[in-house]
Amino acid sequence: MPISRLKKIVLPLLLILLLGGLSFALMKDNSAPAVEFSTISGQTLQLEKLRGKIVLVNFWATSCPGCVAEMPKLTDTYKQYHAHGFEVIAVAMSYDPPDHVMHFAKKNALPFQVALDADGSLAQAFGSVQVTPTSFVIDQQGNVVQRVMGELDFAALDTLLDQKLRRAS
Repeated sequence: MPISRLKKIVLPLLLILLLGGLSFALMKDNSAPAVEFSTISGQTLQLEKLRGKIVLVNFWATSCPGCVAEMPKLTDTYKQYHAHGFEVIAVAMSYDPPDHVMHFAKKNALPFQVALDADGSLAQAFGSVQVTPTSFVIDQQGNVVQRVMGELDFAALDTLLDQKLRRAS
């Protein structure tokens, strides 16, 4: 087969493959993972059962200064928006000793669910979370609408919650 004829066949095929890959990448699923959290109170909590609410999943550690600094603001935000359909699940990283997590949650009277990621599977399910704090905002349909590495911008979070929750209530 002559090279010119081979080019006429191979180049269009390569173009089709590239466009198909691009289409696939653009249609990437942004659904939150179907995970189950084990809370420090011994409960299990399925993320899918929180559909219809805005959920903030916050990966944190008691040894992380930024995490500790944002907890009072996260508590205030939870109290302000919880009645409108806002949930928070604070997920302690696998390296955080459970007794430290429980002591912190009790001492700071955290009003939201606190979960342990004992084997690191939750961090893995959310895209291999390694940096704390890292937060995911999940909308009422179960889609991740925001991923924040580092401390949250609470003014931006308030704006998002006002738009998504207060308008609906």
